Amino acid sequence: MYGWIWRHLPGNAWVRAVISLVLVLAIVFVLFQYVFPWAEPLLPFNDVTVDQGMAGPR
Repeated sequence: MYGWIWRHLPGNAWVRAVISLVLVLAIVFVLFQYVFPWAEPLLPFNDVTVDQGMAGPR
């Protein structure tokens, strides 16, 4: 897959590397701005149970 993307990018190796970096940054931006906030309520990270009776010796 990465080879296919690399072959279809225009320019020499430096231009392809810059375009690849921009694409990765754009994907990370979309994930953090739209996908993760949408998925966060669906994930059980806030369903934490702490048992107060199991505290260690003081």
